[in-house]
Amino acid sequence: MSPRCKMADPRAASWHLPLRFAVVGLLNTAFGYVVFAGTLLAGAGSTIALLAGAFAGAAFNFQTSRHLVFRRRGVWQRFIAVYAVVLSLNWLALRWANLAGMSSLEAQAMLSLPVAAFSYICQKNLVFNAATDKL
Repeated sequence: MSPRCKMADPRAASWHLPLRFAVVGLLNTAFGYVVFAGTLLAGAGSTIALLAGAFAGAAFNFQTSRHLVFRRRGVWQRFIAVYAVVLSLNWLALRWANLAGMSSLEAQAMLSLPVAAFSYICQKNLVFNAATDKL
């Protein structure tokens, strides 16, 4: 019997999923932020930099979320839809922070954790839920 099967109490592993999402999310967030910052520092505006970071990380994020976090096939169309909503809300919050006088680099660093938390909730419930096939 594998070690995974030995956990009879489902509550014992209730913290594993958010922990895996957080660890993989740090990797995904760091990757997206590096692309965002690099694009911004290369002279692009914050909207282009945000889009570059989001699109560069989307395929990588889907695969890491699929294999390392949720361990389900997921539905990539739903993932793209959730990604679009999260990106749109992130863009609105970034614009608001810019209007309040924050630099785009500072604002995006501040927004990364709340955006990641919202993304987790959406992905868990809409993309990689129990209705999707297990890997």
